[in-house]
Amino acid sequence: MKALLATLALAGALLTVPAYAFQCPADMAKIDAALQAGTNLSAAQLAEVKRLRQEGERFHKAGNHGESVKVLGEAMDVLGIN
Repeated sequence: MKALLATLALAGALLTVPAYAFQCPADMAKIDAALQAGTNLSAAQLAEVKRLRQEGERFHKAGNHGESVKVLGEAMDVLGIN
């Protein structure tokens, strides 16, 4: 029973990684589109969004998709999109 539960937990964890991997580019595209459309953000907020977007892309390229989704989510929160 413990082996079955461990196997199911591992399978669930392995299935979520690809989902995050595909979410990162979509989130980056949303951020890029919002920036291109123009915003009412202050210069400091705009700089923060750009920093978070770059950091999210670095995490994505490094394979750390969970962290990438988190950071990109922070950028989208500042932009007011989701």
